[in-house]
Amino acid sequence: MSEPIRVLHFADAHIGMESYGKIDSGSGLSRRVQDYLRRIDEMIAYAREGDVDLVVFAGDAFRSRNPDPTQQRAFAQRIRMLAQLAPTVLLVGNHDLPVNAARASTMDIYRTLDVPNIWVALDYELRRIATKRGDVVVGAAPYPVRARLLKDVSRRGVSVAEQEAELERVLGEKLAELAHGAEALADARTPRVLTGHFSVEGAVWGSERLVMLGRDVTVDLEALADPRWDYVALGHIHRHQNLTKDRSDAPPVVYCGSLERIDFGEEAEIKGFCWVELARGRADWQFIESKARAMRTLRVDCRDIDSPTRRALEALKQHRLDKAIVRLELRLTPESEALLDESAIIEALKRAGVFHIAGIRKDVERGRRTRLDRSPEGLSPLELLERYFEIREVDAARREALLERAQDIVKGETV
Repeated sequence: MSEPIRVLHFADAHIGMESYGKIDSGSGLSRRVQDYLRRIDEMIAYAREGDVDLVVFAGDAFRSRNPDPTQQRAFAQRIRMLAQLAPTVLLVGNHDLPVNAARASTMDIYRTLDVPNIWVALDYELRRIATKRGDVVVGAAPYPVRARLLKDVSRRGVSVAEQEAELERVLGEKLAELAHGAEALADARTPRVLTGHFSVEGAVWGSERLVMLGRDVTVDLEALADPRWDYVALGHIHRHQNLTKDRSDAPPVVYCGSLERIDFGEEAEIKGFCWVELARGRADWQFIESKARAMRTLRVDCRDIDSPTRRALEALKQHRLDKAIVRLELRLTPESEALLDESAIIEALKRAGVFHIAGIRKDVERGRRTRLDRSPEGLSPLELLERYFEIREVDAARREALLERAQDIVKGETV
């Protein structure tokens, strides 16, 4: 019996996320971008040590559809390393696609230059890929674009709900065709992998939904839980999860999740990639946790005490903050706010070795106000939005994430 084929499955690199980090003068890159690149480097070292046979990247290389050239170069250097180790599949995710279909995706350069050992999967298609331990049939299902999937369907007089139903039908047919084609292309001993970039019904979302553009297409899990596949490698949702856990009638349908935390919405999530030992009818896989940058939210109640600064400093000592991204939320009264020494708290955070202070938010207990402190004409759009969230009592973590997204929109950027 031949050895199982060793597959590396990763996704959602999102290089270009620069929140919570300063620019490194030596490289010209944000220190947070360097975090994302280090996670890929750690993964490459693991793949090299494990003698990888096939690399499957399930989409979303960059934060933006128009990435910085320096970041493109850094990612390309690492993709070349992977391709030197094993055949590498680069699936196209929604962040990789241009707004205009006539423009190139962020992945097209590898196809244009015909980089050896790399398959840029732009369409729903199948390939039989030779590896050093045997062949693998790989099916590719890139991010479903409505305009392309419904190009032959008349939408005149059709409701949005009817369009959604038609979209799901067309996508289901394409996935069924891939499964049927894989069975025809493989022999009885050839393992089969499907890789896709989309959301699946029943999957648990993370904070990535806050930065998603437009309506997302949802795929029925049963369209993927097909025994004609041995492993389904998914990208798009940042939370690692196996959607067919405890099912003996279906292959593992796995979101590997992102390699690094993008914001505080992912503070408690583990991050990493998947390592799969693959044979026909069997996929022994494990999740390999990455050394993702720690994020810590500290909440301290400083109401009705004479020394709010001391209370905050004592709270900091109870946590390991070295090399972490930290945000501090203080509950105060107007009286304790007046006694607070914010500079002492900042110095204590620096002495604790924090990587970045994401903010010190003061939640001052006052009577609820529905009026602005000053004339709206004197406030910026972001200030007005923040005041609105405060009046509506939006949760602090969600408020921060929404304000970050609003800042990108105001600047004219897209994620």
